[in-house]
Amino acid sequence: MKLLALCALLCAMVALSSAEAAAEPEPENAKSEEVDVDKRTCWWWRRPSWTKIGCRYFFYVRKPLTWHQAERNCRRLGGHLASVHSRWQYLKIRALIKKSSRGSPATWIGGTDRCREGHWRWSDGSRLNYKNWCCGEPNNAGNQDCLQMNFSRRKCWDDAQCWLKRPSVCVRNRRR
Repeated sequence: MKLLALCALLCAMVALSSAEAAAEPEPENAKSEEVDVDKRTCWWWRRPSWTKIGCRYFFYVRKPLTWHQAERNCRRLGGHLASVHSRWQYLKIRALIKKSSRGSPATWIGGTDRCREGHWRWSDGSRLNYKNWCCGEPNNAGNQDCLQMNFSRRKCWDDAQCWLKRPSVCVRNRRR
């Protein structure tokens, strides 16, 4: 029982120190190569909750990150930014985001055309066989190479600038 109380106390201290550090504004030009989304939770206390959709597991990451930071974070968690292969999957992912965020924010998923303009692919290497682009998208206005979902009132896809910070959805093939 004492060990459990000690773990709870340590977790509370880490959460408080993270919240205190988060209150200080970060300079706009500050660049951070290391991304540790789980700073506010004690990994031994509470693991991320993955949701099974079809044969794969999805996880909504609330912390806004750039597309590249989000992909690195998903890899650290054993997966990639989410690839979407059907309308059914897309609606299930939208429901996961709504449940996890209590809203429908624009959210990074794994689509990119950074390697070859106009040639969209998923970061997990799979084919882009389902598309839900908003009308007139992708338009590459201002080097927009990364895919965000829940864009506009239609909650469709939009190509966006990769440096924008958004929440994200990760996917992996097994729960672990």
